[in-house]
Amino acid sequence: MRRGWAKGRTWTGAGVVMACLGLAGMAGALTPAFGGLSRNLEAVLDTSPDGPPARVTLGPGGRDVRLWGDLNDGTAERLRRLLDANPGVTRLHLTSDGGLVDEGAAVGALAAERGLTTYVPDYCVSACTLAFVRGRERLIVADSRLGFHAPYEPGLFGQMIPVDSSDERGRYLAAGLEPAFVEQALATPSRDVWIPDPARLRAAGVVTGVVGPGDLPDSTLDDDDSPGGARAAVLRAVDLLAAFASRRPGVLDGIAARYRDSYRQGRSESDGLDLIRTEAAGALRAAFAGADDATLAALGRLVLDAMAASGSEESCRTIGRDGDLLAVAEALPGRRGGVARMRALLDRALAGPAPIVPDAVPHARPPSPGCAELHRRLAETLARGDALRLREALFGRNARRLEASARPGEP
Repeated sequence: MRRGWAKGRTWTGAGVVMACLGLAGMAGALTPAFGGLSRNLEAVLDTSPDGPPARVTLGPGGRDVRLWGDLNDGTAERLRRLLDANPGVTRLHLTSDGGLVDEGAAVGALAAERGLTTYVPDYCVSACTLAFVRGRERLIVADSRLGFHAPYEPGLFGQMIPVDSSDERGRYLAAGLEPAFVEQALATPSRDVWIPDPARLRAAGVVTGVVGPGDLPDSTLDDDDSPGGARAAVLRAVDLLAAFASRRPGVLDGIAARYRDSYRQGRSESDGLDLIRTEAAGALRAAFAGADDATLAALGRLVLDAMAASGSEESCRTIGRDGDLLAVAEALPGRRGGVARMRALLDRALAGPAPIVPDAVPHARPPSPGCAELHRRLAETLARGDALRLREALFGRNARRLEASARPGEP
């Protein structure tokens, strides 16, 4: 849920606490005397700022700073200290759903003073936009979200009390934003959020450029670049990998570690996603290399269904020629249903022993037949029940070695 932004201190949670305790609970908590009410009210109502302090960290190579989280007291001062210690920083990545107006304005003042480019890789809402619009250049990705609404002060019981927005109006206009845009932004009720599309943002002077996911360093782990954070990001990118979590966690942890290294090297989001998908595809192929013949036959039928549903010659050939099992799951009608079918087969494959997969043997790829021919060959192989030929059809010329390594105890 996106929260609002307030002038002065942001007080959140009071209304929730009141609702949870109920009138009787509140009466009991506040009964001793009205003299104790003023001293204990903040503790009783939980009127502390919402969320943990923003995470402010130096990015790979010392060229950018990553700010993630609520703009609470001291955020701008921590940013200032980090910038003082790292004069080579040229860009500020912002991912925040808001916070204190004064902190947002102070972060923006630092961006303007240091000549920083501001960049929103995901979302920047409410007070965060006061920081974003002060950038020398102001960049977003096409699906980034900038959210605007009127400022407010929180009431004693959590209500949003409208306040004069002339300060915010002046800050937006001074940053060069179109007056009509500013009026619409500040006319948006405090409980709502207006998220303009990139074209509107550019026309109003809010954004100076829209970049692609391959243009700037990845910001996916700005909130948590620990091994656990990388693991969670990998699972969000390819949820099929969750099948490895209990049966072969080392596979999942290895992919997460290599993705974390990619992030820390400053590689782009596109590079990181490509790495995850390539590693995931390899993990799926290795898992199915040791599967029993019945599971492999079921996989073959799934591949046939995906080829038929792929919708284009190119995607069909990618599935039938390259054996991209992620593409198989994604091509099936109703993507979630395709993933579920693949997951069920993957669970069966992972129930067996883990194969020892040898390095791939490089070889020149022969000219690939068309989709219809690939489909016909796979269908005929399934009909014959030839397990080895099926492995070759699914995994290529390395299939014999894959099969042998997957079952080292067999003659």
